Amino acid sequence: MITHRLRRNRKSQHIRDLVQETTLSVKDFIFPMFLIEGKNKKSEVKSMPGIFRLSSDLLIKEMESCMKLGIFTFDLFPNISEKLKDKTANESLNEKGLYLSTIREIKKKLPEAVIMSDVAMDPYSSDGHDGLVVNGEIKNDETLEILGKMALVQASAGVDIIGPSDMMDGRVGYIRDELDTAGFTNVSIMSYTAKYASAFYGPFRDALDSAPKFGDKKTYQMNPANSREALLEAQLDLEEGADMLMVKPALSYLDIIKLLHDNFHLPIAAYNVSGEYAMVKAAAAKGWIDGDRVRDEMLLSMKRAGAKIILTYFAKEFALAQKNRKS
Repeated sequence: MITHRLRRNRKSQHIRDLVQETTLSVKDFIFPMFLIEGKNKKSEVKSMPGIFRLSSDLLIKEMESCMKLGIFTFDLFPNISEKLKDKTANESLNEKGLYLSTIREIKKKLPEAVIMSDVAMDPYSSDGHDGLVVNGEIKNDETLEILGKMALVQASAGVDIIGPSDMMDGRVGYIRDELDTAGFTNVSIMSYTAKYASAFYGPFRDALDSAPKFGDKKTYQMNPANSREALLEAQLDLEEGADMLMVKPALSYLDIIKLLHDNFHLPIAAYNVSGEYAMVKAAAAKGWIDGDRVRDEMLLSMKRAGAKIILTYFAKEFALAQKNRKS
């Protein structure tokens, strides 16, 4: 005789809802957005259908649209003209430049919006690397000085969450000290704690034209074969003052998300990266998968693994789908 019949808790939608362990909400999401120069400019990222590079005026309108759907946090990435790039990423400190002026305009027009920044040299570097290149080597400690200055001008412009994506050793502590010394004690740091040297970043680099001009990023981004190393990175980021810990990418690193969730009490974020987005869109366009269902299942898996926060290009379309289901 069967005593335990687990199917009894699956027999209707309402009962399934009652016992559901994990739920997704638009409140879980950060929406990454791409910024370009000009006015009234909109350019689709070919490898990311439905995702656009937007000039600041259109970007602000898009953010307003997202906020009406319940998305209030945005991670901004600038597409910088090649003529403005140099070895030391000086354009990142330009108060009148695209990135900082747009952040100030957003905070003026949309004060409720939460802005996360990107702190790394690659969008502004003529070398395309996240750190300072000297004689073919990415220099760690010299890069920290540049990143610290970058974080300060971003905080001054109104950024709420600093996002160091560079993977230099000691950068969280350096940036925290710079921010605190300058009086920005309320500015948060979401560290890219376990950022792997992944093949899933291709479409993102298309969007920003920020691929390395030589070599790869394996001397600073993590080896995809390693998991225990993520614990070391997380412990250091915790000790150095990080407020949130991120795993990037997400889908192939669910075990890392769970590992950090089980071992640390800080909120864990997962970055559902461009390649993960592009695969779903490409397969759905071919009719090989149900794109909406795969999207939701993918995001749910990240939340189930322990991600409190999910950075995802699916944020707006998920929110629209949720709204349509309710109406």
